[in-house]
Amino acid sequence: MRKLLYIYCLMVMTYGKVHAQQLTLTNAIRISQENSFDAKLAQFQFTADYWTYRSFRAELLPAVNLSGGLMNFNHSRVEARDAETGKINYVDNNSMTNNLMLSVDQQLPSLGGTLSLQSYLNRLDQFNYDLKTYNSQPLRLSYTQPLRSYNALKWQKKIAPKEYERAKKVYLEGMESVAIQTTNLFFSAITAQSNYNQDVAKLEDLTRLYDISLKRFELGTITKSDILQLELSKLNAKVAVTNSRIQMDNSLFSLFSYMGVRDYQQVRLIPPSNVTDITVTENDILSKALENSSHQISQDLTLLAAKQNLASAKSAKGIQLQLNGEIGFNQTADNFSSAYSHLRDNEIVGLTLAMPIFDWGVKKGRVKVAQSKLELAKTQIERAEEEYVQNIRQQALQFSFQAEQCRTSMRAQDISKERYEITKKRFETGTVSVTELNTAMQEQETAKLQYIGQLQLYWSYYYTLRKATLYDWVDRRNLTADFDKIVKRKF
Repeated sequence: MRKLLYIYCLMVMTYGKVHAQQLTLTNAIRISQENSFDAKLAQFQFTADYWTYRSFRAELLPAVNLSGGLMNFNHSRVEARDAETGKINYVDNNSMTNNLMLSVDQQLPSLGGTLSLQSYLNRLDQFNYDLKTYNSQPLRLSYTQPLRSYNALKWQKKIAPKEYERAKKVYLEGMESVAIQTTNLFFSAITAQSNYNQDVAKLEDLTRLYDISLKRFELGTITKSDILQLELSKLNAKVAVTNSRIQMDNSLFSLFSYMGVRDYQQVRLIPPSNVTDITVTENDILSKALENSSHQISQDLTLLAAKQNLASAKSAKGIQLQLNGEIGFNQTADNFSSAYSHLRDNEIVGLTLAMPIFDWGVKKGRVKVAQSKLELAKTQIERAEEEYVQNIRQQALQFSFQAEQCRTSMRAQDISKERYEITKKRFETGTVSVTELNTAMQEQETAKLQYIGQLQLYWSYYYTLRKATLYDWVDRRNLTADFDKIVKRKF
């Protein structure tokens, strides 16, 4: 009911109350982009990409963490070494440990290090000795800096914004794909609807002409063969009405099912009355395609991924160093307040290293593989660029000729209709044969189907061009969407 009301509102806004049951191509596309499964899939995918990007952005901000261990009770026998003799004994341990640490951690993408500000408190209860010990570090600033290692966050900072921009463009292209699919289904339904209406009109004409022919046969102005031929045409037309009705129902079901609408029995499809005069050049279209589409960003991401893989392979080769340092204060006492009095300095700094001596050329091989993949990516990008440009030029060429094709087909339709009306009147007066009447009727049917087919090609080419360029060539503006609203939408 909600979807049907949505259709009704669109129709009323477009046509008014008199034509509330008519549906145009433009409104059909709007409804599909709101309700169809393809549109929802595009929305879900963009939402997922959005939160992926938001998660990355959150990684660049300071993270506040609280960790610790509570009520860690230990009643066991533990190993103890005598400090003077070195003798090892096993003694009873009856203790409980509690500790908490609050930290603020910040990753540094440009350097690849991690800066952390921490506050730590530990309490040890030894029940056998009725002893409590507090160990505190009220303030500790630590920093970890890998040297020569792979900086994943730095690369992600280059890649993630591009992936999000591509997600926006992919969503817009998905909406245009919905428009293309709706256009094809809409014109398929229009064709089926037109065939049905034409078959009904044809049957009515043939029935009336057959009755007239019977009277002419009685007068001897028409032969028995003509009567039989006309009767056969009438019977064939009757069969055609049934078949075209089934085809129309199937086509309408396919269209409205794709649109996400169930109740469509009272909806009548209205084809576009004419084509829009749009003056475009191949260079304009190619320029907008390279500027707006997801193609260029996808190519950039492919190259970045190959470079990232090479950087990772190179950083894993050779000596690995990491700088660790911390500075702060600490204290140990048998009560809580004393654990935060007369604090002592606490400084730690040092390097850790790992150096492979011999790995049978594994890391060198990985670098060579990464280098080869980078060159392969460059070659594939170059080839894909040529194919993309050629495809865009072909689409532009197809669209540039299609408007004239539609006008020619419309003129042919008008001529065939006028010719049929003239032939029908001449048949009624007995000046043309049944064969000539059937020929004029067939020419009218063919011309009408051809015009609808050319209209379908025109609008299909137009929305394909919009998808390729993400540009509205009628209003002369870039396509966009309210992405914040998409993310907040409840399904």
